[in-house]
Amino acid sequence: MVVPLLFACTTVGPDYHLPKQAAYHSPDANGPLQGQNSPAVTIAPVPDDWWRLYDDPKLDNLVEQALRKNADLRVAAANLRRAIALYHEVEAENLPEMRVSAAAERTQIAGESFLMTEKLPVLNVGNFAIGVSYLVDFFGKLARADEAALASAEASGAALDMARVGVVAQTVRAYVQGCAATRELEVAEHQLALQERGVEVTRKLVTAGRGQPNDLLRAQSQAESLRAALPRFRAEKEAAAYRLALMLGKPPAALTNEEAACAKEPRLRQALPLGDGGALLRRRPDVRQAERELAAATAKIGVATADLYPSIRIGASAGLNGLLADMPSAPTVHWGFGPLITWTLPTNGVRPRIHGLEAGADAALARFDSVVLTALGETQTALSAYTRELERNASLRTARDRADQAAQQSRQLYHAGRSPYLASLDADRTLASADAALAASDTQVALNQIQLFMALGGGWQNAPKVESITATEDTQ
Repeated sequence: MVVPLLFACTTVGPDYHLPKQAAYHSPDANGPLQGQNSPAVTIAPVPDDWWRLYDDPKLDNLVEQALRKNADLRVAAANLRRAIALYHEVEAENLPEMRVSAAAERTQIAGESFLMTEKLPVLNVGNFAIGVSYLVDFFGKLARADEAALASAEASGAALDMARVGVVAQTVRAYVQGCAATRELEVAEHQLALQERGVEVTRKLVTAGRGQPNDLLRAQSQAESLRAALPRFRAEKEAAAYRLALMLGKPPAALTNEEAACAKEPRLRQALPLGDGGALLRRRPDVRQAERELAAATAKIGVATADLYPSIRIGASAGLNGLLADMPSAPTVHWGFGPLITWTLPTNGVRPRIHGLEAGADAALARFDSVVLTALGETQTALSAYTRELERNASLRTARDRADQAAQQSRQLYHAGRSPYLASLDADRTLASADAALAASDTQVALNQIQLFMALGGGWQNAPKVESITATEDTQ
């Protein structure tokens, strides 16, 4: 009777498949990205180590350190190890269960328990038993539990990859922000130096009676306004160094000057590679994580559905029970073999629990669609911001070149005696302002590049293993 049941095992609950109507399968989601016709980008595949496109060895080393030592990555890696351990724990439910027990005691048994009125003598009794049982997964409860646990572990793996994407982007961003703050500080100091020269010239003109005191006050006010901007750039430079230290998994004081030193933002040596929408969705770890969470939610429905059916366990046991002096004689031997069938009638909330898990799967599908659409929206937004800032940067660069030409001509006219010194100084100040605007735009271009690379979801492939420090590590 039991053998036919073993060969008739089935798996209840829905089999997982990604619905055809999911946003992931939409042709529009898998087609070309809007704005990819810009000369600043290309449809070439996004490289795994995208930060190497900057050709900056120091940056490469910083990213390598962050991928190995970042504290957030250690958290994600530990969560993955825990998810894998839980999967193996669930998987072990498929193995036979073995029980061994042994006991020995000196005891006096109550005579009345044997319907005797006299007192029984004190005895030495013992018991030894060994049993093996196996839960027949007749309705696939264990199989569905395995599916759910495996999908959850894979989701944790995707979460680790997504954390890597963020750590790489934040490390590069902190480095670039430090470079930008250094450059903008130099430009601001140059502006201040020019303005202080203007203050000195104006003071001499006022002393000589050829200028108005208000002109001197106005020049001094402009100088102090420029001086007030310097602490902001210094603070930005220091903050970038502190963020970089955080990404590297070390205290701010442990970051060396050599690691933080940078005078100019790194630049791409080629057009930024994009790929297409389909490659984006396959590459983004958060999309993969949401899909695996949907698979886990679907499998849990089968786990709950199996509770509607009987549980069948095949077992065998053998042992010794009796007086210690008689062991292991035949009268003390006992054994048994056979199936154990238990069935709890579904009146304890099983069906509502199934309905709740079905709703959870619907929510997981909706979240998966949301993640897909968010990935596409983030990428398109980052691409638009990058290309538009490049257009603005080109105009500012042209303006800066024109201001440079004007400053050179003003200096020539001044040296030829055909223009006052203040006119030449004003032209230099205009050039310095154009340099400042261009430097700020260069910074924004670099940050937009990083944001676009982050939206594209690269940087987790071929990452080095995260260095872990266990809480149970022997510190003696």
